[in-house]
Order: sequence, then C-alpha cells, then structure tokens
Amino acid sequence: MKMFYSLLITLVTFTTACKKEAQPEFLPGDKGELVVEFDNIVGGTDLQLNTGVYTNASGEQFKISMLNYFISNIVLTNEDGTTYTVPRDSSYFLIKEENPTQEIELTNVPAGNYTGISFLLGIDSTKNTAPVGERTGCLDPAGDGAGMYWTWNSGYIFLKMEGPADAATSADKKFRYHIGGFGGYSSTTINNIKKFNLTVPTGSKAEVRKDKTHGPVIHILADASKVMNGATNVSIAANTTVMFNPYSVNIANNYASMFSVDHVHND
Repeated sequence: MKMFYSLLITLVTFTTACKKEAQPEFLPGDKGELVVEFDNIVGGTDLQLNTGVYTNASGEQFKISMLNYFISNIVLTNEDGTTYTVPRDSSYFLIKEENPTQEIELTNVPAGNYTGISFLLGIDSTKNTAPVGERTGCLDPAGDGAGMYWTWNSGYIFLKMEGPADAATSADKKFRYHIGGFGGYSSTTINNIKKFNLTVPTGSKAEVRKDKTHGPVIHILADASKVMNGATNVSIAANTTVMFNPYSVNIANNYASMFSVDHVHND
C-alpha cells in the first residue's frame, strides 16, 4: 500500500510539473521587434561599391558606384497564416549600399512565429501623390530622399543603379539606370512597382517575443545582377542610360526576382 501511494504521489508531481512547463510561448497583446536585413550581392558575390568588377549576361564588364532602392508596404505572415501589416506611415524605407547598414527595424510587432514577408520595391501611388508635407524622412525630396524623386506625375525613383563600364556610350563612360513610375498622377504612365512575396527557409521562423533583448533578423539577399540579367538581358552599350521611358519596364521585370530570404537569426 505504501508503494502504491508513493507511485501515486510521484505521478501527480510529474503531471503537475508538466502542466507548469506547458506555458504559451507568448501572450495575446505581447509585442516585440523584428529586423529585416538587406544583403546586396552581385550573382554569388558580395557587392563592393566602386571596386568590384562584374560581368553581365551580355558579356560586358562593369562596376557599381551607387545602388539605392525603396522598400515599402511590409506585411509579415505568421506560421498560423495570420498577417501583420506594418502601419502605412511607418512602412517606407530607403536602402543605400553606401550606408553603414542596410537594416530595417520594425517595432511593436505582435509576438509570433513569422515565416513569410511581403513588400514593394517602389512607392505606392497614395504616397507618390500625397501633399509634400506628408512626405517626410526618406520620402522627403529635399532631405533623406534627395536624388530619388522626379516630378509629381513621374514620382519617385524606385531603384537607382549607376557605375562605370567600358561599354557605356556616355561621355563619362558610366551607365545609369533610374527606374520608377507608379502609374501617373495627372495622366497615365508606366507602372514599375513590384511586389515580392518571400518565405523563410523550411524549418525556420522569425520568433518575435516581448522580452527579447534583440529581435529576430530576416536576412534577405538582394541580387543586383538581376537588374541587367533576366527575361531581358540588358546591354550597357545599347542601353547606357535608362530612366523614365518604356524600356525601364524590362529592367523592372528583371529585378522582380532579385530578392530571396537566405536565413533567419533568432539570437
């Protein structure tokens, strides 16, 4: 009988301990941080401004002296299929390779296990046509967004890539690809806004928690070679300068495949 009670007490203790350990990973209302890091590469190598020498699909060698692009309208997808949309006014970012970091820090993100992320390369028509006073931060044409805006009808330059190339026909032997176009304000224009829907590698997830000192990092590769290589292999000799013209659609269609999630950090 004593042995029976002893076994019973052990079982009850074990069961109670299991119940205490089975706490939820997070509670409703918990929020934390999440970082999205853009790692600019060219093919399989790291992008080196001004020094790296690369070859496009047309066999032309070139260097990159500038790579800027706008990321906006970020939406995160949880493992259960629910989504979190970053508030619109807090969802515009200008990535510059020349800057010390190419990270986007998202705050007040609902706790969860995120397995997907979507965003635009470009600026939506709403913000393109908003009053100047509402376009602040990286969208301020006279401030952080200097050099990344054309006019009211043309709007923002979504992606700007420049660099020297022997094949360039310009006087300074540089190619310039300034790609934009949101559909137009007062008249219809080209629309080069591109949406990306990315998933993290199988078995990975970005674990956003309330009490984490550092939020998870979604590490995204941005392959600049896609600007020239893709459905249309862009020749620098034939297209040294591409800005607000119909050919820009070919370049935008090329870079529609430039992003992929490489891995996730949760430390």
